[in-house]
Amino acid sequence: MALNESKKLDKQSSVGIGKFLKELKAETKRITWPPKEEVKKSTIIVLFFCAVSAFIIGLMDSGFNGLYKIIFK
Repeated sequence: MALNESKKLDKQSSVGIGKFLKELKAETKRITWPPKEEVKKSTIIVLFFCAVSAFIIGLMDSGFNGLYKIIFK
């Protein structure tokens, strides 16, 4: 009896996974993807602002480190 229930669960899970993947493929086809040039432009902008942010945080870190050394000298 438990063996039959185990087989049913295995079959249901494999059907569930197959159904999920089939629906996932269908949904992926419905997505309106941005043009390649827009993706490149957005990527460059994001990388630029990440670099600027890292530079600003580095400057602040150096400043606070110097201030810490002056205070606790």
